[in-house]
Amino acid sequence: MVGGGPQSDNVIHRMAMDDPIPWWKKPHLRNMYLLLFPCVIGIEMTSGFDSQIINSAQLLPAWKKYFGHPTGGYSGILASALPLGSVLGLPFIPLINDNFGRRWCIMFGSCIMIIGTFIQGFSKNAPMYIIARAIIGFGLPYAIVAGSCLIGELAYPKERPILTSLFNACYFIGAIVAAGCTYGTQRITNDWSWRIPSLLQMAPSLLQVIFVFFLPESPRYLMSKHRLEEAKNVLIRYHAEGNADSDFVKAEIAEIKVTLEIELEHSKQSWADMIRTAGMRRRVLIGSLLGLFTQLSGNVVISYFLGDVLKLIGYTDPSFQTKYNLGNQCWSLVCGVSAAMVVMRFRRRTMYLTGIFSILAVYVGWTVCTAVFIAYKNPVAAKFSLFWIYAYSPAYNLCFNALTYTYLVEIFPYAQRARGIAIFQFWGKAAQFFGTNVNPIGTQAIGWKYLLVYCCWIFAEAALIWFLWPETSNRSLEELAFLFENKEDLAQLQQKRVETEKGVGELDNEKHSVVHERQV
Repeated sequence: MVGGGPQSDNVIHRMAMDDPIPWWKKPHLRNMYLLLFPCVIGIEMTSGFDSQIINSAQLLPAWKKYFGHPTGGYSGILASALPLGSVLGLPFIPLINDNFGRRWCIMFGSCIMIIGTFIQGFSKNAPMYIIARAIIGFGLPYAIVAGSCLIGELAYPKERPILTSLFNACYFIGAIVAAGCTYGTQRITNDWSWRIPSLLQMAPSLLQVIFVFFLPESPRYLMSKHRLEEAKNVLIRYHAEGNADSDFVKAEIAEIKVTLEIELEHSKQSWADMIRTAGMRRRVLIGSLLGLFTQLSGNVVISYFLGDVLKLIGYTDPSFQTKYNLGNQCWSLVCGVSAAMVVMRFRRRTMYLTGIFSILAVYVGWTVCTAVFIAYKNPVAAKFSLFWIYAYSPAYNLCFNALTYTYLVEIFPYAQRARGIAIFQFWGKAAQFFGTNVNPIGTQAIGWKYLLVYCCWIFAEAALIWFLWPETSNRSLEELAFLFENKEDLAQLQQKRVETEKGVGELDNEKHSVVHERQV
């Protein structure tokens, strides 16, 4: 459905969508968006870089020789050390994110990742390599959780869904750089063929350390710490281009303020809040399932073990594998950015359901073609398998890549947003840990039949999305804070919104009266 579904009656959303001036003609907003890329949006480049460091490194003879030609569980732990580190770090993220601010949380996570990357690049043995990757994993979710919060809370409402969708699309920039770098270094016959890409993994974190404090702090965080004037200044500068009399900013401040008051009145800002009400329990369930689905929908097979998959269909040449992998990452970036650009045109449920059923169709086609090749050595079936691997990317990007952080920012209210995204990260990294350990064992033990397991699981995902996912498009973050909540809290917000709209209407009438008097 074009237009994102029913139009919201929220005054802030209407005013933002009716704003005729594009973001690139607003100097302050434009500068902030340009800074968001190296500081925040590019955080996911580290995740993409990491997936290809492991995927591409397994194609390098020097890496295989140095680590003793890892297979099965040994290959799995080399890949899964990063998500294991992430799981260990997740419980402490809200302590930094909610107490010291989004920017300091990004800085903390980035510094940890730089340390881990340095150790990874100079590893002397497998245990050192595994520990280094766990350190990188420990720091990564601090930056991801804070970064996704900051984008959603700083962005002008008109562009917020696109920016939060681009956050995940940057995964492929890191993947392309890693795949391209590894393709280039494969000509190096010594250990530097894998050490150079390993050290380059710190590049996104260095950008965040250098630029993050050039960004403003989240106005919602500032208001939660009773720093109202600072929050007002941020909103006035970036959402009204310095116009302190802006009706939009006045309405925005009023709604953020009353929503935070209601949220914090009912919240102890602890982990217990996540299960205190039926609404929060449903949010946690959706966030947890989303974490599982983003890593258990068959993407880890392609991201981390593409070499094993290509061997199943007869493509064993390392040069072909690296070129095919690089092409797939470039194609995935195109799909990821394209999906991010259309999030304002379709409803969230429509994109999720279209994406998950497309993933199911791709996996069924891929499984059949792989089975036919193995049974009959049919070269056409092998080529169709290559096609299905490429076809997976637009399907996955349409839902799990484009919408993940957009949806998380929308379903979790401010007081629980950091914990909510941390829960998503926990289940996502746990699923990634599981997948990176089980996938090499599964493909080695039962070959193409392992793809059948994913076909069944993806069907179950589609059913859960159909019954559990609510619609969130065309609403402000403050309006969505009460998506599942009781009628009393919603009535308080509705009353404040009526007062806000009345105030904005009176301001408009006064302006029209002044203009009319001057004309007379």
